[in-house]
Amino acid sequence: MQNSGKKKIDRLVGEILESYREYPQICSIDMEHRLNNEIIIDLLEKIRCVVFPGFFELKNLNQDSIEYHVGELLEDIKYRLAKQVTKALYHKVELPANEREALAKAEEIVDAFMERLPALRAILAMDVQAAYDGDPAAFNTDEVIFSYPGVFAITVYRIAHELHILGVPMIPRIMTEHAHSLTGIDIHPGATIGSYFFIDHGTGVVVGETTEIGTGVKIYQGVTLGALSTRGGQNLRGSKRHPTLEDNVTVYSGASILGGETVIGEGATIGSNAFITSSVPGGTRVSIKNPELQIKGRVSMTELGQEGFWKG
Repeated sequence: MQNSGKKKIDRLVGEILESYREYPQICSIDMEHRLNNEIIIDLLEKIRCVVFPGFFELKNLNQDSIEYHVGELLEDIKYRLAKQVTKALYHKVELPANEREALAKAEEIVDAFMERLPALRAILAMDVQAAYDGDPAAFNTDEVIFSYPGVFAITVYRIAHELHILGVPMIPRIMTEHAHSLTGIDIHPGATIGSYFFIDHGTGVVVGETTEIGTGVKIYQGVTLGALSTRGGQNLRGSKRHPTLEDNVTVYSGASILGGETVIGEGATIGSNAFITSSVPGGTRVSIKNPELQIKGRVSMTELGQEGFWKG
């Protein structure tokens, strides 16, 4: 019996090894430059601690210790992020000539990213304020930073976006997909999003790679800013596939706005469940006609009210 079991395992091992040869695109054997997801997510949390000091650390901070604390965080981020970026550069089409070149490029990228941290804090401060100003249920900005999934997803997006525009492959997407898995909010790191941005509730929001969003935009749960068609696959790479939302646009829950040529003009309001594939002028309101409500049973129109809403 043991012999028979060993033969079955040997046969199965052989079949699996053959499948590795047949489908190498889903193997990472002998990969010297494999990225470490756990390290990348830990670095993301460390960067959040720099951006929002005192909110997510396990230890209490004070004015006497803050300089040392920030310096320690930055040293750790710089050292470990450079290592991960070095590995990521080997996933580009144009590979580095050697390890020395890859490390030098990674250190240059990480230095540029670190220089952007003060500006990153400034824009995130406006996003936090937008969340507080836009939600009467918010107790204060501390609550917004601690608990709002939209603020978490926007924070991760803004960190990832900086790395994306510096030419780092894979790591930005790992970061935003981490936020996606935790919040249900899917923002591609390549999207361009202005300041004072607020996602209310957030679950099911999708923001595609070539989306452009202006300043002061507010969107609700279930909104899709997507491509009109992706049947072209990789042939569409580099083209403008997703919509543009100009300043002060509001998009309510369940709306879908699709297409690279679709522009939602400044100050426009898009109602719930609208399906839009062409441009909307600024200052206009778009809504779909309420479906007719049918209720079976002994319910009088007095109980329903003039608007057709149940009053019981």
